[in-house]
Amino acid sequence: MSTPETQARAAEFSDLEDSGLSESREVNLEVILDVPVTLSMEVGRTRIPIRNLLQLNQGSVVELDRAAGEPLDVFVNGTLVAHGEVVVVNEKFGIRLTDVISPAERIRKLK
Repeated sequence: MSTPETQARAAEFSDLEDSGLSESREVNLEVILDVPVTLSMEVGRTRIPIRNLLQLNQGSVVELDRAAGEPLDVFVNGTLVAHGEVVVVNEKFGIRLTDVISPAERIRKLK
């Protein structure tokens, strides 16, 4: 037996408004311009058994799945955004972007 305080009631929700951006609305990017992101470059990958991993030492060579001269992958927070090549600038490594993935292509790859 239930008391009036413990009886179940139907939930009441207000109508949802269209929160999508319309073409006439301006997007204020200023609010995100100072948000830090992680930019990383990938030379290549490989899969090896733990047995081989434990045998690696100074001077070991690990073969990667990418040929010499192929562009590197550039990731922002783990998402592929571009390809590029290694350059040296003021005695430090850098990367020259050779191909930037379009936002539409990035979205298509997520699906």
